[in-house]
Amino acid sequence: MLSALTPATAPDKRPPAADRVYAHVKQAVLDRRYEGGTLLTEGHLAEVTGVSRTPVREALLRLESEGLLKLYPKKGALVLPVSAQEIRDVVETRLLVEEYAARKAVPASPRLVERLEELLDEQRRHAAAGDLPAFSASDRCFHAEIVRSAGNLILERLYDQLRDRQLRMGVAVMHAHPDRIAKNIAEHTEILRALRSGDADAAAGAVGRHIGRVRELAGGDPR
Repeated sequence: MLSALTPATAPDKRPPAADRVYAHVKQAVLDRRYEGGTLLTEGHLAEVTGVSRTPVREALLRLESEGLLKLYPKKGALVLPVSAQEIRDVVETRLLVEEYAARKAVPASPRLVERLEELLDEQRRHAAAGDLPAFSASDRCFHAEIVRSAGNLILERLYDQLRDRQLRMGVAVMHAHPDRIAKNIAEHTEILRALRSGDADAAAGAVGRHIGRVRELAGGDPR
């Protein structure tokens, strides 16, 4: 007997059109394929994603609410550049959360040490391949694992809210300072060494220095 759902009647399992446009534009903004200052039009996005303008408009409104775009009626959507104030705000929040988490992570569990080692290996592979977006995502996961190990769900959720901003800033810094990739790996290794040794002060200090250097390179250092 034939199945009730033939290829012609099988439901479309793809995400809704607006979700597909949202994912496409957001990833392109985070990867800097759509850089700050780029004006995106509904017609162009409808063409590249293969949908009508209505879901494009819905996706752009969602991205505007997340602070990535600014909509201009009858013109399009402007990709907002990362401001110095945003960099300062993100770094300040990261320092508060991550230095605390680094102290709480000591003594580091074998599971945490193993996971951080895996992420460091992953970063080396992405660096060798020249894949900056993937490197930045793995970099962010390294820090998120330490925050998660603190066992504070409220702090973990707060940190997760910084995800997109961290990824975008990370890719921008590495595009501008290619030598930063190797230095990030070295500094992550230093953080892991301090966690493994059981020295809470050294772990917090290594995290603080690492984040502080990112702030300077990203242009958010007020000095």
